[in-house]
Amino acid sequence: MRVALDPFGVWLEQAGMRTQRLTPEQRGLLRAAFAFRQSQGDDYYSSRLLGHFLLHCGSGLKVARIARLVGCSRQTASQQQALSSKEAIRQARHRMDGRPYGKLLPRFAGPIADYVFRHPQATRADLIDFIDGTFGVRVSRIALYHFLKRYGLDQVPGQAQAPAAAPPADEPPALPLRLPPGGVPELPAGRPVPSPAPPFSPRGRSTPAPSSSSRPR
Repeated sequence: MRVALDPFGVWLEQAGMRTQRLTPEQRGLLRAAFAFRQSQGDDYYSSRLLGHFLLHCGSGLKVARIARLVGCSRQTASQQQALSSKEAIRQARHRMDGRPYGKLLPRFAGPIADYVFRHPQATRADLIDFIDGTFGVRVSRIALYHFLKRYGLDQVPGQAQAPAAAPPADEPPALPLRLPPGGVPELPAGRPVPSPAPPFSPRGRSTPAPSSSSRPR
């Protein structure tokens, strides 16, 4: 007959903790923490709130054990220990928005390129979800834009190009100019294009008219 395992005991063993070495207060506290985890799940927000509580409730547990309980590193737990509740919530919100965290590493370029070429119609939101599910980091659209541009992935092959804008219905199409043997451009009808006057050239006659004194009497 197989004995059913205690989920609470398994959770403690995964963190390297033994129930026998805990005080009654610590066991009660961790049972309440385990019930919170069972109810809210192990997503980032729930783990962050639980870890912040365990780090600041005066339980007497070491930081490394709390880090293993909530599933983060010892260094991350130490950094979170110095934060207030307001700072922890703000940092968690920024973490999910991809502002201070979510650095795109060069080794991500291969899987991202494979996804982009296999899904040419994927949106930026789809690509962000793929990166989050594959690498466990949440990035911003700006960071993703610069990353794709750096590795030449901003132009997806097969993506439909925008058609050229057609001229308005009431506007006649532009007629091409052709050069005759003389070199003077002409319209298709054969009429030469009027050349503009040279700059600073008077519009009147260039030769002076004869004066009245020089006219024959």
